Formats: sequence, C-alpha cells, structure tokens
Amino acid sequence: MADSPFYSAPVTASEKPILEKLVMVRDKLSLLKQDKSTYVKSQDVLPLYEEVIEQVQNLNDVRGSDHLVQTRVDSILDDCLQLLSLFFMAIGRNNEAPALYSMTSNILRLCDHLKEAAFYSTKDLVSIENTLGSMRRTLDKGEGRYSPYLLTRIKYRIEICERLLQELRDFLSSLDPHMVPTWEKLVSILRGIAALNTRSKYNQKDLDDLRAQLHEMQKSMHDGKLPDDQGQTSSGQDLVVPLLNRCLKFCELVEAKQVRQWPFRKIDPAFQETYDKLIEIRNHLDRLTMTQAWSLRETDLFMWQRKLDRIDDARKDGNFFCVEGHPADLHTQRTLLYLIRKGYALIYQLLIASEPVSEALLPIYNQLMTLRKCLLEVKKNGGVSNPRELYPYSMKLNSIDNMRVDGKFQVGKDIPEGQGSVNDLLAECYDLAYELRTAAEDEQDDD
Repeated sequence: MADSPFYSAPVTASEKPILEKLVMVRDKLSLLKQDKSTYVKSQDVLPLYEEVIEQVQNLNDVRGSDHLVQTRVDSILDDCLQLLSLFFMAIGRNNEAPALYSMTSNILRLCDHLKEAAFYSTKDLVSIENTLGSMRRTLDKGEGRYSPYLLTRIKYRIEICERLLQELRDFLSSLDPHMVPTWEKLVSILRGIAALNTRSKYNQKDLDDLRAQLHEMQKSMHDGKLPDDQGQTSSGQDLVVPLLNRCLKFCELVEAKQVRQWPFRKIDPAFQETYDKLIEIRNHLDRLTMTQAWSLRETDLFMWQRKLDRIDDARKDGNFFCVEGHPADLHTQRTLLYLIRKGYALIYQLLIASEPVSEALLPIYNQLMTLRKCLLEVKKNGGVSNPRELYPYSMKLNSIDNMRVDGKFQVGKDIPEGQGSVNDLLAECYDLAYELRTAAEDEQDDD
C-alpha cells in the first residue's frame, strides 16, 4: 500500500522505531480490511487501536512542542487512524470518537473544494454544519473514555473544518435573501452541465434545456444586473452575474467538445488516463450509494478516498499538468475537478448514511428497514381492509424476533454491536403492524 499523499520531511532516528511499529499496525489493518470471509469484530479492532494510541503517545514524547513537522511517520499514522475510524463504523460504533477521524478528512477536502470552486448551495453548508455539530457532541461524550491524544487531534481537525465552513458562509453573506433562489438555481444548472459533460454521450436536448434557462435569466437582466425573486436588483450581483456567465461559457465548451470529438474522446488525450481513473471512481461510488445498505463495508472507502487524494494532490496551483509539464485547458480542468469533487461528495454521502450497526447485524437491520418502509407505505395508502393481509409482515417479524437469544441477536457466540438500533427498529415494526391490525379490526366492527 502506498503512503498517504502528504509531503514527507526526513524521519529522525528517534522516530524510526515509531515508524516501524506504525507500518506493522497499518499492515495488520490492511489485511483485516481485505478479509471478507467473516465480519469484523470489536475484538479484532480494539487491540490495534490501542497499539496506534501507544505510538501517538510515543511520538508526542519524542517531538515535544514541535507538532508542525510532517514526516512519513505522520502519513502512516494518518493511514492507521483513517482505517481505524472506518473499522469503528464497520463494527457499528459510529457514535464513538475514533469513528470521527475519517469524516473530518472528507469534510476538509469538501470545504477546500467548495472554497476553490466559489459556487455551492447553501444546502451543502447546512448539511456539513449539522454533521460537524453531531461530531462535536460525539467528541464530548468521548472525554474520559478515549485517549486525550486522539481527542485533541480530532478536535483540532473539526476546528479547521468549522473555520473553513465559516469562510464559505462569509463568501455568500453579500447575497440578499431574495437573491438566494437565483444563486441556487445557477449552482444547480452548472452542476447539471458538468454532469452531462461526464456522460459517455448525453442528449443534446438536456443541454439545450439548461441553456434555455440561462438565456431566460439573461433576458431578464437590467443594466447588467439580475433581478431577484421579487423582481428587484438586490445585493449579490458580484456573485450571481459572474456565475451566470460561467454557466453560459461552460455550455459552449461542453457542446464544442461533444460536436468536435464524439465518439472518440471527451477530453484532452494527455489527461485521458486521469479522466478514466476518476470516471471509474465516480461510477463505483455511485453504485455503492444505490446498494450501500446491502454491500458496503465502510473500510472499502479508504482505497477510493486515497485514489482521489493522490489525483487531487498532484495538482499544482490548482491546475492539472500532463507528463510533459503542460497545464490542462479550461474544459479539461473543469471536467477533472468536477469528477474529483463528485467523488468526495459521494464518499461523504456514504459516510453519513452508515448505520450504527455491526456489519454482522446489517442483513437483519436491512430486512427490518424494508419491512418498516412497506408498513409505512401501507399506512400511508389507507391501511388494510382485513387483518389477514398483515400475515406476511407478521410472519416475517416473528421469524426475525425468534432469532433473538435472551433479547439479543447473536452470531455464533458473539453479540455484535448495534443491538439497541436493531431492537428499536423491530419494536417500531411491531407497533406499526399493531396499529394497522387494530384499525382494520375497528373498521370490521363498524361494518
């Protein structure tokens, strides 16, 4: 496995023993990640966590107050903490401090890219703010339970995320509230154009529809200013007008590339390899978002994030350069950046969708989630006319309930994490079935 994409200063003699032990732990974590023959257990992960924390303490003792230096030790340590974080999620301990580390890495990347792109939805910021708030609460609960060295490191990373988030909010502060819908629409259109641009072949009508919306907005301008949703020229013109022009320019670029290069290439040949890698990452993560409840082991995300990190960190001054040292043209740069940002956004989506349930219990949990959705749908559509219609649901609930031993779901002799979540979901399904049955019986009595 290659190291994390960090700049590495020389490793001092006093840090070499720490490096060697961290490499050994990372190798153990990697082997555990690759073993799909059985589910991951707490007893597999916690000893490795203790080994890493021991080396963190040793590193702090060796360096003293000099924490800014970045050597290969730090990059290997980051790998270990990333993997441990994902393993804590895989065993269902999402709401514990060690599980936060991977999310901080992802949010840092997301915020950096939003700041660089200078266009984003306020909904993006609300989601990140809510996630950071939840992480803060989880970190506070970890006081006294987990190593202060780890908690301090995660707290520092959350603070960086919060500062970046505030910068993103400040950037949009000049937007009048009535101008926000116009801004949001332009952001949505630009993302729509970028998504079309990365398809193997898109329908020209889709691009024309997006461009028609832009031209309609352009026609509504007065003295070079866009009206808000009240028809007034509110503050924030320095943001929305350049974004409108950017959307129109990107439409031209995308259409020119499609007409001139289809069906051979959609990008500068010098960057085809990078493009293909990013398309592979995007497609794989996209598939995971559709099947994650049944097929995702959180540790699988480590590889995809690292691939994105390496491509992202290979940029110079924000641009991509080919092997001959030539910078990418505007279309290529925007295409590759969109794919990188899409990749990080999909990983974020998968991380926040992870359930606090061990992968050993996920099959049961997912079955109950499906049952719950079905019962809610039946309730939404007026319930059942006869209690017998609920027999299939009741039989399935009883079969799941009968799997419990002394009120707990066991796998072999193990009692996996997430018992509370699964039992709560089972109880909710029983309550829904009882409500539907009672309503049907009352209706029969009335008849």
